[in-house]
Amino acid sequence: MKLAIAILNWNGKSWLEKFLPNILTHSTSADIYIIDNASTDDSVRFISSNFPGVGIIENAYNYGFAGGYNEGLKNIEADIFCLLNSDVEVSPHWLEPILNIFERSPEVAAVQPKILDYNKKNFFEFAGAGGGLIDHLGYPYCRGRVFESIEEDCGQYDDETEIFWASGCCFFIRAQDFWLQKGFDTSFFAHQEEIDLCWRLKNSGRRIFYTGKSSVYHVGGGTLHKENPQKTYLNIRNNLCMMLKNLPAEKLYLILIRLCLDGVAGIYFLFKYGFSHTWAVIKAHFGFYRRCISTYKGRHPHPIKNYYQSKWLIIQHFL
Repeated sequence: MKLAIAILNWNGKSWLEKFLPNILTHSTSADIYIIDNASTDDSVRFISSNFPGVGIIENAYNYGFAGGYNEGLKNIEADIFCLLNSDVEVSPHWLEPILNIFERSPEVAAVQPKILDYNKKNFFEFAGAGGGLIDHLGYPYCRGRVFESIEEDCGQYDDETEIFWASGCCFFIRAQDFWLQKGFDTSFFAHQEEIDLCWRLKNSGRRIFYTGKSSVYHVGGGTLHKENPQKTYLNIRNNLCMMLKNLPAEKLYLILIRLCLDGVAGIYFLFKYGFSHTWAVIKAHFGFYRRCISTYKGRHPHPIKNYYQSKWLIIQHFL
């Protein structure tokens, strides 16, 4: 089973300088590639000069996370792709538990390891934690992280179990499954494209897994910090588009509830982060409206009915 680790880079020389030696040390069984998204720093020169064994794929433009991987992976031959953020530290023997799942479970399309906080290594990290789940209103959350509440790692998620979505921070997927789904939805540009892909995989009868026997440590916010209003815009717009694409037809009315709850969130953001985030919510809604027709045309013909693991998560958590 041939594994390729693909690290998408955009002006991330400092992250590559910090973390690439660690990845090379603990990933001797894999081919490693840097997919460069038209960086304007000297990332490419740095890699070619200091890491001659690492493959370099240069995209012509900054296609974002979704398009960047779709373009770059066309140039990589492998059975399994590992899409790894550049701001991730891996641990010894991190690959074996993941490859074992693929080898013994042909119905599994994607796998995620335990994702911990690089700066607080005994806590889970926001982007993935102990495996991704979703509630009936389309709110993504994780075992170990619900909205902004993050748990300490006390071994409670050292299991191996089926999940709803695997984090794009460290995302293992069979190449065949990736291309059968035509990769990520490039209209997302960045954020929640991996959740959309996992939903499409599940709609197609494939399974997503998590293993707590493998751990990585993620810095987070290396390209776009969570307090950046552009992140708010992309998350809300893409989440609404994802729901329209993948919800069962009889559940599409839930989008109207989400639009109302987003309005409440916009008021909350006004007091916590300032008007820029409230404006991002408004822009996200209009961005969704502009895409409604094209998004609806991309709906899966057979969406699964039992897609969620919780109901009214937002009420349970905040009230």
